[in-house]
Amino acid sequence: MKEISILGANRFETFSKTRIGCRAVIVREGMLLLSHETKSGWWLIPGGGLEGDETPEACCIRETEEETGLIVRPLRQFLTLYEYYEEYRYISHYFSCEVTGTGRMRLTEAERQRGLEPQWLPVREAVELFSEHEAWAAISEEKRGSYLREYRALQAYLESDGGEKE
Repeated sequence: MKEISILGANRFETFSKTRIGCRAVIVREGMLLLSHETKSGWWLIPGGGLEGDETPEACCIRETEEETGLIVRPLRQFLTLYEYYEEYRYISHYFSCEVTGTGRMRLTEAERQRGLEPQWLPVREAVELFSEHEAWAAISEEKRGSYLREYRALQAYLESDGGEKE
């Protein structure tokens, strides 16, 4: 499994807060499932924050169902990504997943307001979309950082054993 660190230009010398999350990379027939915020135009790999004593795998399953309505089985963790911005350290565990069924979307009020919906994009188109992360630097450090994170994750996925086969 690969580990990557991203050091934000606005990071503090030391971090005092940590947020752990998990994300599901789901590829079918060359298409990648993404969460699309239709009102802002943001795209992200489905996932979110760990709750309580939840395992990373359980978090990945729960968050994917909540955001996409799909039930997944994590096949393998291929990446842990560490990001440092201001006083935060963000840890994201990325899993290659397969869809095993259909569940029920359970969006938060904030996600509903942002128009969050699952959408499939060709893998190469998603890589290209996230590769433009620096274009957001002057507009939104948050969007630049999230697109850089997703870009690096997709690169790691494609470089990992079997990344192209799934």
